[in-house]
Amino acid sequence: MILLENVSKTFQADGKVVEAVKNVNLSLREGKIHGIIGFSGAGKSTLVRCINLLERPTEGKVILGDVEITALDEKELREERKKIGMIFQQFNLFASRTVFQNIAYPLKNSGLSRNEVENKVNYLLELVELKEKSGAYPSQLSGGQKQRVAIARALANDPKILLSDEATSALDPQTTKSILKLLKQLNEKLGITVIVITHEMQVVKEICDNVVVMENGRVVEQGDVFSIFANPVEKITKDFVDSTSNLTKVHELINENAEIVRLKEGECILKFTYLKRDASEALVSHISRSFELDVNIIFGNIELIGSYPIGGLISVVSGRESSINDAINYLREKNVGVEVILDARVSK
Repeated sequence: MILLENVSKTFQADGKVVEAVKNVNLSLREGKIHGIIGFSGAGKSTLVRCINLLERPTEGKVILGDVEITALDEKELREERKKIGMIFQQFNLFASRTVFQNIAYPLKNSGLSRNEVENKVNYLLELVELKEKSGAYPSQLSGGQKQRVAIARALANDPKILLSDEATSALDPQTTKSILKLLKQLNEKLGITVIVITHEMQVVKEICDNVVVMENGRVVEQGDVFSIFANPVEKITKDFVDSTSNLTKVHELINENAEIVRLKEGECILKFTYLKRDASEALVSHISRSFELDVNIIFGNIELIGSYPIGGLISVVSGRESSINDAINYLREKNVGVEVILDARVSK
């Protein structure tokens, strides 16, 4: 368990006090992938550097397992830090060392024999699928390959925790996907706890079990990823969730008076969203038959988080007003969110 108790971090800048992290309390379970998301300046990178005390908190405690690392002296802290690997956006590789030498560097004073170091580095190269690049230099690698080397180096001391600070921000979408897949595989194979710092909700959706949302140095919302995507509470969280969905495009279409959203009398546009993990029923066809409605799905955004569908549909619905109201109530009873986006119904 990773515990942060009342953690704050302030800096002096241009004669002013900057509160980068403000009274953060977090409990992060071992063996999970945790996302910490926020816009630039939210305090997320400072917070993650407080976990391994690259930034020592101004106030509060950091507890890893049963060890309060904020209470350790420098020698004890150096030993404890070996249990925490870290990867960065800019890779931070030694340009004058080969891939093998970069990965071996953290093992310099480990007490391992030369043969043991060689075996370990070769194992890590296989783990990140870079065995053939052992003798290459960073300048000869792609961005994705450099990040794989950085990940292997971070794993050299068999850490229990891996911190990823915007590690995919400098990569193209396809390479980002491959690095995220690798982090997921490492979490599953090694049981390592991964903490991902990002400003992209798509990264959170891709691999995280839980998410922490930060704004202005504070944690404003947290929970498991499905719940956060299904029921975001804070405006900033809603904005992040909307950034991964095309459902909000309906408002642009309405503002443009696009033909697809021009309603006839008796019609309305409804937005259906999944709020719970159980989405096994064919609800759209059911309301169409049971309430004698025409339901025209004009677009949607359905995908999986874990093994559960998340997202929603935008539909033009026509029929008797009372039937539409009954259908809306029925869907809400089935834990489907229903929002009336545009209404041209006439009471009869």
